Amino acid sequence: MSSRLNKKKRKVRKGRVALFIIIILIIGIAGFVYSQYKAGVDEAGKGIDKQENIEFNGKKDNNGRTNFLLLGIDKRKNETKSHTDTIMVAQYDPKSDDVKIISLMRDMFVDVPGYKKWKINTAFFLEGPELLRKTIQQNFGLDVQYYVMVDFKGFEKVVDTLAPNGIKIDVEKKMSKNIGVTLEPGVQRLNGKELLGYARFRHDAEGDFGRVARQQKVISALKNEVLSVNGITKAPKLFGTVQPYIQTNMGAKDSIALLAKVLLNKPDKINTLTIPVKNSYTNGYSDYAGSVLEVDLEKNRQAIDDFLNGTSSKETNTSDQQSNP
Repeated sequence: MSSRLNKKKRKVRKGRVALFIIIILIIGIAGFVYSQYKAGVDEAGKGIDKQENIEFNGKKDNNGRTNFLLLGIDKRKNETKSHTDTIMVAQYDPKSDDVKIISLMRDMFVDVPGYKKWKINTAFFLEGPELLRKTIQQNFGLDVQYYVMVDFKGFEKVVDTLAPNGIKIDVEKKMSKNIGVTLEPGVQRLNGKELLGYARFRHDAEGDFGRVARQQKVISALKNEVLSVNGITKAPKLFGTVQPYIQTNMGAKDSIALLAKVLLNKPDKINTLTIPVKNSYTNGYSDYAGSVLEVDLEKNRQAIDDFLNGTSSKETNTSDQQSNP
């Protein structure tokens, strides 16, 4: 009888020790995560002046997927309104863990609700993300649930935090005009400022189409780095680094949950689509908007539907036509 009692006591003691160790581990991990997050916030600095009460009437996807409107913001000196050089719609499917990104060319000449026809990025300049959401929905039948605005300075800091030695990129040609850096051709590691310059360069024969292709190339390179062991261990610090430079209508709890799911499941690749697609646009000119892209909305609506619903895994735009720089 006493032998059984002693065994039971030993089991209870072992259980308590195991529970104590688990609690210590949880506290240690939580402390590490918080300290890394705080270090990221401290290194990020002041960040941007965030607007309050931004209207955004995003809609959930009927198939349970999550759609984000991703905007690269460039707030220029002495201007109260921001410009967006980068307009993308990203979709994450929790069932298949697929990630898809649609790049929308900023020079597309489209109807802007409540206004006359403008380049699509002018919708954001006029009234912010909600008017841009309405413009995308009206012209392309594409709904989004969340918006994410990232200041370009935040992009630089994230790259430098993630990869202090730079991100490996094959630079196709010499680039310098209006990007704040000079890049020489060849495979090399680019720091945050250089990588941003590479992604924003548009002063060549390819114009915005070349820039969008480079942006997609940069996203793929960053995805590989973020999903590496190095990137996963730095995730809390990265989250802290980007926080001062990002504005979104997605709550912190949902953001962390989504980030954790993506990091744990590690999508193999990011499928991309550029709108307008090949043979669906012509170069035009507006007396008030300048050089524009006149687009066939029906062709592009169909291309988006095919891409997001699985009938097309990837679309690249290789047309000889381009938007004028």
